[in-house]
Amino acid sequence: MSKDPFKTRLEIAKKKAFDKESKKNLNPSPIGNAFKLSTELVAAVAVGTIIGFILDNTFGTKPWLILIFFFVGVTAGIINVIKSAKRMQK
Repeated sequence: MSKDPFKTRLEIAKKKAFDKESKKNLNPSPIGNAFKLSTELVAAVAVGTIIGFILDNTFGTKPWLILIFFFVGVTAGIINVIKSAKRMQK
């Protein structure tokens, strides 16, 4: 007696789904990695600078808080890039 057509189609669908998931686990392209790292750095600097600008306008301390939060953003961005690079190496 032959297999049930539903079971045959189910096995084929499971195999296709498994193949797609195994392809997703491949490493992303080097350009994608570079874009991710640069985006993390730029985002941290931008957020730090915007926070400093808002606080400077609030307290009237231009340009000191912008400078302080700019360097905090740069530091946070570099730390994020280092952490992401370590994760990429694993």
